[in-house]
Amino acid sequence: MDELKNSDAIQLFEDKKIRTAWDEEQEEWYFSIVDVIAVLTGTENPRRYWSDLKRKLKKEGAVELYEKIVQLKMLSSDGKKYKTDVANTEQLLRIIQSIPSPKAEPFKAWLAMVGRERIEETIDPEQAIDRALETYLKKGYSEEWVHQRLLAIRIRNELTDEWKKRGVAKGKEYAILTDEISRAWSGMTTRQYKKLKGLKKENLRDNMSDLELVLTMLAEASTTDISKVSNPQGFSENQDVARRGGKVAGIARQALEAETGKPVITAQNANDFRQLVTDIVEDAAALPEHLEEKDDEENKDE
Repeated sequence: MDELKNSDAIQLFEDKKIRTAWDEEQEEWYFSIVDVIAVLTGTENPRRYWSDLKRKLKKEGAVELYEKIVQLKMLSSDGKKYKTDVANTEQLLRIIQSIPSPKAEPFKAWLAMVGRERIEETIDPEQAIDRALETYLKKGYSEEWVHQRLLAIRIRNELTDEWKKRGVAKGKEYAILTDEISRAWSGMTTRQYKKLKGLKKENLRDNMSDLELVLTMLAEASTTDISKVSNPQGFSENQDVARRGGKVAGIARQALEAETGKPVITAQNANDFRQLVTDIVEDAAALPEHLEEKDDEENKDE
């Protein structure tokens, strides 16, 4: 992984530049570690800081993190490209945890909050649904769309449960079958569909219109029902069922387009992509205010 698409991309954070690269194959953002360190610490020698931090991480036992750091050629201030240590989102957040800096504290507070919420959701899964609803509404989706989106999640889970029973391996095989369904009804794989809408890391279904989402649900629900009747075993037989289920929605799509004269599938998406690290900082920056409001409410109850 010497050089990736968009490896010259620059993200602005507090008027400072953070070089980024997008790995289309892995659907993963990579960030220049020294750039992030420069922003968070204000050090004049971020490379030396990172060198010392790497030794510290290795000493603390974060060997896996240390060994998985990769290098990409990124554009430097002199106009030339040099190999630079980069981290994906998960790695970057782990590195930030080890940076003692006031500017790193909002990240750490945000991570602590997310960790607490994940534990709560494990104990009470209904909280995950409530938080998903709240998150979608905050992003500006209508309540009707959100309830439809949550239904789509349930239908998808029913399909993956069915695949598990039929001996399909989670991961790559799930992805291939999903592509078979998508191709059968939309004429595109998931990746091609995302490319049409100008998406990268964003969830495709979060960027679908009502009709696109309905047809996706129809394709997956049909696949589940056909599977229950056909009793396919193993990957190959399930691949055939996936095509048949997707075809049901494909026929519905063609019929609707013939009636309306308009394409169901469009390049429209929900929102333009907002740089992930900036989003996290915004959430983290709002955290103290959120906690203060929560404390005020608790005090009122006492």
